[in-house]
Amino acid sequence: MLRVLPDPPGPCARMLNAELYTSIDAVPRDDWDALAQPHSQAMSWEFWRIVERAGLNDFRYFHAMFRDASGRVVALGSFYSVTTDIAIFAPAPLRALLGLVRRAWPGFFKLRMLEWGTPITIVSPPYARVDEVDDAEVIEAMHRLMRRTARRQGQLLMLARDFEPPQEGLRGRFARLGYHWIPSLPNTYMQLRWRSPEDYLGSMRSYYRSKVLKHLKRNREAGVTHERVREFADLADTLCAQWMVVHEHASEFQREVLTPDFYRRLSQDMGGRAQVLLFRRHGELVAHALLLLDGPMLRWLYVGREVAANDSLYLYVAYSVVCAAIELGAERLEMGLTTYAIKQDLGAEVTPIRIALRATWGIINPFVGLGYGVLNSVPEPRPRDVFKAGGTVHDNSAAAPGA
Repeated sequence: MLRVLPDPPGPCARMLNAELYTSIDAVPRDDWDALAQPHSQAMSWEFWRIVERAGLNDFRYFHAMFRDASGRVVALGSFYSVTTDIAIFAPAPLRALLGLVRRAWPGFFKLRMLEWGTPITIVSPPYARVDEVDDAEVIEAMHRLMRRTARRQGQLLMLARDFEPPQEGLRGRFARLGYHWIPSLPNTYMQLRWRSPEDYLGSMRSYYRSKVLKHLKRNREAGVTHERVREFADLADTLCAQWMVVHEHASEFQREVLTPDFYRRLSQDMGGRAQVLLFRRHGELVAHALLLLDGPMLRWLYVGREVAANDSLYLYVAYSVVCAAIELGAERLEMGLTTYAIKQDLGAEVTPIRIALRATWGIINPFVGLGYGVLNSVPEPRPRDVFKAGGTVHDNSAAAPGA
């Protein structure tokens, strides 16, 4: 553990004493989880240990705890360094051009940068705090800590991710520290207001319901079935290989590279909060969906397939995820980034995301936002009116996530 002597606080921040850890194993677990776990399972001590031990990419992690003058933990957050494509959301023509250039120069437009957030899912905001501490205090304290770390390691860019619409008010806090507030790939969510999958289907307008039923019929006729399981460690190698098939064919976004150990540890260490939907065709495992129960929300983390194909199976997988969320009594389903059209056909709403980007050194910072905007573009799907007016209200008081 590195105890960091704080810089003099800015106008918004009190003196918070920062403790910086380079491994979650060194972090006091009870102190961490008292704030992190109620905020999100994806920030919990256990989840961070799974991520660290899984050996993803070239991530190097840092965990910051902030204490007040009495020694009480009042805020915390994590950041990491990772090699990132600075044209990660490039439009298709630019992506194709970059692919040609990278045949000769693999590292072209790839930088090792410092990112504040969670590496494999979205937690907005990317920190937890007590009520007595203001957002501006946490942001300023973490900024000072990240800037010192980035300068010591020679990293050019710092990024805070991800911020959804309820956090739009933080834009000014970051702007005062020199950050550019820029769009990222949007997320997708569904508010679950149905008592059963049948109620869900019945609430759809006829066009969308008939579309779903058509694809469900195709899968039934093809012999596709599925089951939800809590224990999947013995399938870790197969599931990771299926995920890699999807990853290698992704056209919108590629970043983290999963490992079999990630799947294995999720199954072994999350106490049933991580579950998998397994899809079989005539008994052969052909696909899966990885799920994480996070309080009242179910997160659809990843999908994997045995063979990449443009067929009805993905819609069947997505529909089955919705049904699983309803059956588990979740109030909200996070369906993740990309493949927006299929998720919208099922009733998901597209939610914009913003990230805050800044150069470590002020002299080049004015050009960072402009350059990022030139290299990247993000989709803005139009809303779809999937459901009929009214509908059945979902009462999840009798169902607990994890059931």
